[in-house]
Amino acid sequence: MRCVLDSSAALAWILPGEETAATDQLLLDVGLHGAVVPALWPIETANVLWTAERRGRITLAERTQALTILGELPIDVDERTATLAFGAISGLAAARDLTVYDACYLELALRLGLALASLDTRLCQAASAAGVPLVLRG
Repeated sequence: MRCVLDSSAALAWILPGEETAATDQLLLDVGLHGAVVPALWPIETANVLWTAERRGRITLAERTQALTILGELPIDVDERTATLAFGAISGLAAARDLTVYDACYLELALRLGLALASLDTRLCQAASAAGVPLVLRG
């Protein structure tokens, strides 16, 4: 099943000690069916990987490999995120008490009628309250 993929879920595939049977299954599902992400996802994900390398959690080789793997997955970047940031996304953030970053994922799931894959507890709670199905729950 295609889903909206949050960076916390994708990073669990890479960061030491984060993966579970559920995140492994998600990786298989994304490889087969693809995922959709808001335009901020590549930047957010790359930044977390860079921070993990700077802090010694992963090596340069691991970061490089992770970026290659993520770049090869069938993940579609939704370019409408930026155009909705000052309106629908900011309003959703306020209504659901989320960061604007997290509201990007929720707005995309709502707009496309897709389930959300996230390990972020607050985002998962807001998604459930909004009626968005969860593939992975934080």
